[in-house]
Order: sequence, then C-alpha cells, then structure tokens
Amino acid sequence: MTRLQQLKISLLKSITLPTKRMINLLLQPTSALSIPFACSTLFLAACSQTIRPASDLLPPNPVIPASTTQLVVVVSDSWDASSGQLYQFSRVAGQPWQSTGQTSQVDLGRNGSAWGLGLHPVQSGPQKQEGDGKAPAGLFRLSAAFGALPTLATQMPYQQMSRFDYCIDVPASPLYNQTLDIRQYRSEWTAGSSEPMRRDLMAKPDAVYEQGLFIDHNISSGEARQTGAGSCIFMHLKSPDGRKTAGCTALAPEHLSALLQWLSPQAEPLYLLVPASEYQRLQQDWLLPPLPTSR
Repeated sequence: MTRLQQLKISLLKSITLPTKRMINLLLQPTSALSIPFACSTLFLAACSQTIRPASDLLPPNPVIPASTTQLVVVVSDSWDASSGQLYQFSRVAGQPWQSTGQTSQVDLGRNGSAWGLGLHPVQSGPQKQEGDGKAPAGLFRLSAAFGALPTLATQMPYQQMSRFDYCIDVPASPLYNQTLDIRQYRSEWTAGSSEPMRRDLMAKPDAVYEQGLFIDHNISSGEARQTGAGSCIFMHLKSPDGRKTAGCTALAPEHLSALLQWLSPQAEPLYLLVPASEYQRLQQDWLLPPLPTSR
C-alpha cells in the first residue's frame, strides 16, 4: 500500500463517510480527477451532516419560550421616558415572528422605567422598587384580564372586580403584590393599600381599571418574589387628564379593547418593555423580532 493510500484511509476513518462505495472510490489509483472528486465528495458528505431544521438552531433555553406565539412589545426612547410605542407580534411555533401591523402609543411610569423581576435574566442598570414611579422593564407573562363589567370581550381568563378587591402594595404585608378580596383576610394585612381595583367607586372616581390585564411582575406561585421590588403592575386605560402611571402601561380604550380581543391563553402571551437601546443590545441574544421601521 502506498503512502498516499494510507493517508486516504486515515482521513476516511476520521470523517466516517457513509458508504463503502466512497471508500473504494478513494482507494483507486490517483488520477488528475480523483483527488478533487474525493474532496468534493467529502465536502458534500460533511454538508449533509450539518444541515439542521430551523427549530434545532434555537438556544437550548431561549428567553422567550418556543411555546409562546404572541408577543406584545413596548419600546421607549430612554430609561427616563414616560411613554412608548407598542407593537404586536405573532408566530407559528418554530417560525420567525411576524408583525400584526397593530401599533399604539402608550403611557408608562411617570418616572420612566427600570428593570423588574420577570422571565428574563437579571440585568445591570436601574432596578424597579416600590413607589419609585417607574414601569418594570423586562419580559413578563400576561396571565389574565380584569375589569368592572360582568364580562369582557376577551379569550383571556377574566375576573370581575368588586369594591372589596384590592391589590396590596404595602411591602410589610404578607399579602404584598396579591390582588384579593380584603374581607377574607385580617384587616392589618390589608390596611394602607392604595390600589382599589374598582377605582370608579372611590371618593375621587376614575375609570382606568374598567378593563385591564395583569402583568406578572415580581410574581412566583401567586406571591411576591421579592418584598419591596414593586407591586400591582397592570395594563389599563389611559387617564383622561393625561396623567402618567405609577408603573403600569396605559392604553387608549380602542387599543386596549383590540389587544384584549387578540390575546389568547393558548398562545402563552408575553409582554416585553425596554428602552430602544436595550432592545438593540438584546435583540440577537433574545431572538427578538425586528421592529417596524416607522415609529
């Protein structure tokens, strides 16, 4: 056996060609065409082994789960911005995100935004705290809808609120960041909460909670993940007088109604809020959709 033949056999053992026919072919006496043909054969075999379905190319633990097929994105101009632009995206599982074409301008926290506690990895930068007037940035579940009426035009799980339903925003309470009927709990656990869920029935009424969505910030198994890290974060109606929120995302009535009708619990919808600079930084790693060009 010649030295060239020995080299060819060593090469074949390291690459593992699929058939004996290729091995025999490469062992034939060298000609002007045999080596180039062998190399092209090896190249094609290697290519055939590296082609993967698109779903196999996803990270093993993507920030946005593959099972999520609806995504609501709000992008603000900066951490200090008290408003942003909302976009809606959908996808078939395993396929790229597609814009629905629905956009709207939203109000955010009166003092801008800061990283909250959600599904995203911990990030450096401003961190959400109770009472800071900032909307939590990050990725969060949209778990259910709420409102004042007996029913709401939505596929999402829905809870009608009563005058006794409050979201507890008192960090010292064991019920912190939970929405509940205060009649069912000790009065000292609910005292001092400033988040009645029927604001239309208060002494100074407004209708911003007439319909809304729970944004699952700082929530784990129905309880707060971290005391004092921020509570009672919703999507709700804009204030008629133009006031910004204490940390929620506020939409015009027609936009919130359309969003509620679009969302489906089977799509496991998520909400993402970040400043534009953070969206650009995270877009590739988090596999975020490209934003429409006009804002």
